[in-house]
Amino acid sequence: MGGGLGKRWHSGRQGGFAFLFTLLLVALLGLGLVVASDLDSTLARRERELALLQIGHEFRQALARYASGRPGVAGGAYPLRLDDLILDPRGLKPVRHLRRLYADPITGQADWGLIRAGGRIVGVYSLSVAQPMRQDGFDDDDANFKGASRYRDWVFLHPAGRSLLPAGAAAAAASAASAGSLSTAGSAPQASFGPVPPPDPGKP
Repeated sequence: MGGGLGKRWHSGRQGGFAFLFTLLLVALLGLGLVVASDLDSTLARRERELALLQIGHEFRQALARYASGRPGVAGGAYPLRLDDLILDPRGLKPVRHLRRLYADPITGQADWGLIRAGGRIVGVYSLSVAQPMRQDGFDDDDANFKGASRYRDWVFLHPAGRSLLPAGAAAAAASAASAGSLSTAGSAPQASFGPVPPPDPGKP
């Protein structure tokens, strides 16, 4: 009888260890899945940030091409609508400066904030208020993005060196707009700029 009790005790002890080992294994697997999910999420977010930069650069280059003019069309003017970048109606033959109206990789929507000067579009930006992961290491044209607290602070302008009105200058901007030098008309969120330098046809 004693031997039978000993065997059952030994068997029960082994079963307990097996149960604890199984629980530990499940916990480790769960932790691994959480870590892998976080890594995937971080990687996906970095890829979306890179896509935003690439698309923003395409918008900037399209604005440059539109403003530089073409045969039969004088340069210096920026588009009134983003659609004008997709199919420039000026001149005898329509021209595409942008292949299509891209969706914002951060929001997933084809809605962009617009920067206008003189009523015409000189820049675009994301409408996302999320904080970017990338805080440094930008191209010279995107140097103002350093330390940005929101994606919507990544403003893709042409020319790239154009400066935003300083904070607190809203009243001055409104006054200038009423005088006809600046405009914020339109359905999309927009901002205004100070004096607009003429585009350099030789620099996209």
